[in-house]
Amino acid sequence: MEPAQHAAASRWGRPSDAVAASLHYLELGCPDPAATADFYRRTMGYRLESHGDHLIAEARDRRLIFSPGPAKTLVSAGYALPDGTELARLRARLTAAGWAAVDGPTPMFTDAVTVADPDGNRFVFGLAQPSLLAGQAGAEGAETGDWPARLQHVVIASRDPARIVRFFIEVLGFTLSDDVVDGEGGVRTSFLRCSHEHHSFAVFKAPENRLDHHCYETTDWNMIRDWCDRMAAQHVRVQWGPGRHGPGNNLFMFVHDPDGNWVEISAELEIIAPDRPVGRWPHEQRTLNSWGQGLLRS
Repeated sequence: MEPAQHAAASRWGRPSDAVAASLHYLELGCPDPAATADFYRRTMGYRLESHGDHLIAEARDRRLIFSPGPAKTLVSAGYALPDGTELARLRARLTAAGWAAVDGPTPMFTDAVTVADPDGNRFVFGLAQPSLLAGQAGAEGAETGDWPARLQHVVIASRDPARIVRFFIEVLGFTLSDDVVDGEGGVRTSFLRCSHEHHSFAVFKAPENRLDHHCYETTDWNMIRDWCDRMAAQHVRVQWGPGRHGPGNNLFMFVHDPDGNWVEISAELEIIAPDRPVGRWPHEQRTLNSWGQGLLRS
């Protein structure tokens, strides 16, 4: 597939004090948290621990919280910051923007700031706690708990994605990597980053606001194969892929969890220089999968 043409300058402009962060955990709403958690235990080697009415799950470089609630709901997403200086910079950004925030520690962070995006999704930025499940014995699927699959990005759907993009760039300090644009020039999907990786967050236009998927970054093509084999061994069907995305240029495969959330395992995500211009991709199947079928969910 031909590479996208890059715009001469960012659609929103790249902030000089771009945030530095990495996705640390996700909290998912689940009609049956125990059943959903068990899926992730069996397929991805998560260890589980009950905390009141929710469950905390942890494996190598990945953490989830399962809480009672409607399916396909992002209760919160937590991004780890490298140090207290970065946290202070983010607090200053929020104050300057006049954006409401809550300060203080959380179960996953020793110190943090919590904000809500324009759709009401909660995002927490803080200093990571040590493992909450250290020393817990493994169970079925535990051998995959050490397989490489770092929690890497989360994607939401929104009726008004432009508001979400403005919030992430102008308030939080993320940087726009690529847009997917329809024939009338309307932006259908935006990919944003807070590190050298192509994206750690994305949002696409849809008839409803909801969680779409979360993604784990593994090492290479062979590990994509091994994760597909693992899913097959658990009688979990690969719903999309293997394939290669246009934006990000990464290999991928997708499965569904019991709540209908897309779960992606990816490899070889594009590494981006700080001054790389914003890309613009056509809204077509080959943008989403240069090898074949693309799912144009927007």
